[in-house]
Amino acid sequence: MKTNKILVMGVSGSGKSLIGHRVATALGMPFFDGDDYHPEQNVKKMRQGIPLTDQDRQGWLQTLNGLFRQHTDLVVACSALKPEYRDILRSNNDGITIIYLKGDFDTIWSRHKKRTNHYFSGEKMLISQFDTLVEPTPEEAIYIDIAKEADDVVAQILSALQGANDDQK
Repeated sequence: MKTNKILVMGVSGSGKSLIGHRVATALGMPFFDGDDYHPEQNVKKMRQGIPLTDQDRQGWLQTLNGLFRQHTDLVVACSALKPEYRDILRSNNDGITIIYLKGDFDTIWSRHKKRTNHYFSGEKMLISQFDTLVEPTPEEAIYIDIAKEADDVVAQILSALQGANDDQK
């Protein structure tokens, strides 16, 4: 299966890390969790329940862009909430396939409340993510409904990737 570079995006709690890791494993690719690349000052703000600004995200997105440029095959989990964020990630990176994990507020908030030891905390911050989110166009991303169990979501992504690769032949 030709896949190249995959960005798994969505608001916090949509399952980017879990799903992204499982997709990477299924495809035999390295996985990078964008959260691991936030500078300490961003993490500190989020721990305090303070939403990040565009300026806060700038260096972080540039770092993730570097990951895409350094690897020929990889899966990266990143919120990528706005078109300009996705543009930064795609800059000098051909062939990034975007997987958009789409879910409603209630579903995602119920998952957030079950999390432990995660620095992203609070309903206010999740509301901020939904307020900031500009969904990708259907031409820009493969939409995946996250209402199902993780195994079903991964299977749906793998099938969609296979279909996208078949279309490129």
